[in-house]
Amino acid sequence: MGSARAAADELGLSPSALSRRVAALEEFIGKRLFTRQHQAMKLTDDGQAFYDAVSPRFDELAAAVEGQFEDSKVLRLHLGVLPLFGTQRLFPRLPELRKAHPRLHIDFDTAAHPEARVGDTLDAAIVLAKLPDPAFHAVRLDHNRVYAFTSKALAAEIGSTPDAEVLAKQTFLIHTELPDSFVAWKQALGMPKLTPAAIDHMDSGQLILEAAANGLGIAIMHDDHFRRSHDNRLAKLFEVEVESPYSYWFICRPHALEIRAVRIFHDWIAGAGL
Repeated sequence: MGSARAAADELGLSPSALSRRVAALEEFIGKRLFTRQHQAMKLTDDGQAFYDAVSPRFDELAAAVEGQFEDSKVLRLHLGVLPLFGTQRLFPRLPELRKAHPRLHIDFDTAAHPEARVGDTLDAAIVLAKLPDPAFHAVRLDHNRVYAFTSKALAAEIGSTPDAEVLAKQTFLIHTELPDSFVAWKQALGMPKLTPAAIDHMDSGQLILEAAANGLGIAIMHDDHFRRSHDNRLAKLFEVEVESPYSYWFICRPHALEIRAVRIFHDWIAGAGL
């Protein structure tokens, strides 16, 4: 069930104009496609069947129209992405997307807080968040676990058994935007009140990886970042891990899915299993 006013706004219509178009479609089809409750609309069984029947045809039509463009016509996507996700997970898989859609080209933007610019200077973004703003169309790309890791030398000094006194003397490396990862890890460790000597905040996952590898502290990051770094200077601390409060999400404005470049990338990344 969705808001009729929100649907009208997305289509650039007034609610009354949308209502007239729906009524005309229902008259043409000869079936009631929606039930209406105040400002909300819900597909009937006939409406769902009609949607299921015509939706693939629209995609085929869009592909057919695209196929009539000159080969030199470029489809351009403006995408916000975190650098670590880009280097570790996205770039290694982009050749397969390029092979399937050679005319799709992507402008990458790694500036902070891309959510604020999606729908303006960005067509879409890949963000690390608990839950994206419900105003976005969002696709969850993964589920993560939180690890603590540091240099092999520092890991040897700390030892294999968690010790509150030892950990209280350490510096922890925490991403500025992901503070609850440390909270979750402390709880899993059984030391929710642990107060370290210092917490150094960084807004770059790549910098945190490098700082940890050089023994500057204990990094609290996702297991995926640790594994994909393939950095033999790093060692995991303890056998403690916990479900992360954060996941990677693909987000865009709902109406952006009508843009061919956005739709191609959305459909690919939703099924790519990055």
